[in-house]
Amino acid sequence: MTIQWVAVASFLYAEIGLILIFCLPFIPPQRWQRIFSFSVWGKIASFWNKAFLTIIILLIVLFLDAVREVRKYSSSQVTESTSAGRSNAYEHTQMKLFRSQRNLYISGFSLFFWLVLRRLVTLITQLAKEIINKGVLKTQAENTNKAAKKFLEENENLKWVLKNHGKNEEHILETENKKLAEEQEKLKTELKKASDALFKAQNDVMTMKAQSERLSKEYDRLLKEHSELQNRFEKDNKKGL
Repeated sequence: MTIQWVAVASFLYAEIGLILIFCLPFIPPQRWQRIFSFSVWGKIASFWNKAFLTIIILLIVLFLDAVREVRKYSSSQVTESTSAGRSNAYEHTQMKLFRSQRNLYISGFSLFFWLVLRRLVTLITQLAKEIINKGVLKTQAENTNKAAKKFLEENENLKWVLKNHGKNEEHILETENKKLAEEQEKLKTELKKASDALFKAQNDVMTMKAQSERLSKEYDRLLKEHSELQNRFEKDNKKGL
């Protein structure tokens, strides 16, 4: 095996090892996300895309070369020409065909696993972000639920306070209304008493006025009689003289 195919085979084994490590169930995606978030990856990010495309191109070239070798050594004409010669030449051709097929599989799987590895890293990163976002959303949902429960409790307490306050106000208003009704009845009673007293006073005034008029008339009569008696007395005195 030449140096280039040894390198490709080593690269294939490394890819298989990385894929197996990435698929280990006890390593969570968040840990891979923290590893991928190291500053060193940010420094080589500009070279990573170029290296990725370069490796793809090299693997495609090696894959096409392996395909050409397989077609070359597996053609019927070559098989017939080599089988017509010595057996050593036939075995040598078959060995080259085997090597070309081996190189085809190595380059093909290397190219395939390289694309799978890139896609796997992308999916692990996205999964880690989704898990982190899920945790954040879960925390926000729990906080929202707690806030909603708190608001509901405060609303219920406020309703209870308003209800009790409304009952107290109704009780106070009812008490005030009763007091006002009692005061109204008391005022009506006092007003009736005052009206009766006024009516009685008016009757007394009318009675006293009538009595005063009678006394005045009686006084005038008595005064008139006194005047007549005095005049009569004076006349009798004059006659006696």
